Amino acid sequence: MSADTPAMPNIGPARAERVGVLLVNLGTPDTADARGVRVYLREFLSDARVIEDQGLLWKLILNGIILVVRPRRKALDYQKIWNIEKNESPLKTITRAQAEKLAASLADSQVVVDWGMRYGNPSIRARMEALAAQGCKRILVVPLYPQYSAATTATVCDEVSRVLQSMRAQPAVRFAPAYPVDATYIDALAASITAHLATLPFKPELIVASFHGMPQKYVDLGDPYYEQCVATTEALRTKLGLGIEDLQLTFQSRFGNDEWLQPYTDKTIAGLAKSGIRRIAVVTPGFAADCLETLEEIAQENAEIFKHNGGEQFAFIPCLNDSDGGMDVIRQLVMRELQGWI
Repeated sequence: MSADTPAMPNIGPARAERVGVLLVNLGTPDTADARGVRVYLREFLSDARVIEDQGLLWKLILNGIILVVRPRRKALDYQKIWNIEKNESPLKTITRAQAEKLAASLADSQVVVDWGMRYGNPSIRARMEALAAQGCKRILVVPLYPQYSAATTATVCDEVSRVLQSMRAQPAVRFAPAYPVDATYIDALAASITAHLATLPFKPELIVASFHGMPQKYVDLGDPYYEQCVATTEALRTKLGLGIEDLQLTFQSRFGNDEWLQPYTDKTIAGLAKSGIRRIAVVTPGFAADCLETLEEIAQENAEIFKHNGGEQFAFIPCLNDSDGGMDVIRQLVMRELQGWI
């Protein structure tokens, strides 16, 4: 180097680029009252991925009937399961715990873990902006839906895309895919079911696998959700060594007057009791975390339906949540999708 050549500044070793991981679940009201539920339902039911016909008739029904009547009733349901200590829904409590445990397991890497909700708070926008502010030039978005649906997985991608449109310095973004027959997921479900059944004072005559429903016409138009629910159930039967009558697939949470995916959970459970079945267990493999649809609709409402129709013993098997098995599923999914980034 000649004397006229300026010396290069000593900037030290390059700092590893930070990578963000954003866990996303469906969402929850901020409060367990009619106002909180109304705000949540307005956002949820105004999404064209959820209710595809957002025409004038739907807007009249939504604003003139649903948002007037339904929030009061659903608020009472939320109050049955509300986390009083933290003043939040169990879904929010569990999703936070999943993010914290994932972050702890990745503590020695450059990965920053956060969590958000598609509807309600913390919003995807707020958490995407927070990750970017922490220097994350790359973000892996993980929709916590084992089975893909346009009404769940795709709407997360839609919202992330809207956020990116408003960001001048956009991070690179990846979306983790659904995992309906992932070996770690099926193993964790089977282990959870087996462990829970071992704690019961009775032996169920069969297990019902209840997935969230959707309008049949969505599947007719090409949504792969139904076939992925079937694939999950078949893989779980194989893992547990059960037949089709031992582990029955059903769909819950239908809404409105359209035909939804069948068989319906509530009608199936009532029919089982009427046919002489006295002991059943219900598992909800399509939910990564317990929420209103599992803790109230299944564990309480459908338990009452079963007993009202002659059933005697009903067991609800919790979701994987932030259990060791549940965290194994999330961790292996994240590490696989981060390949090439860390």
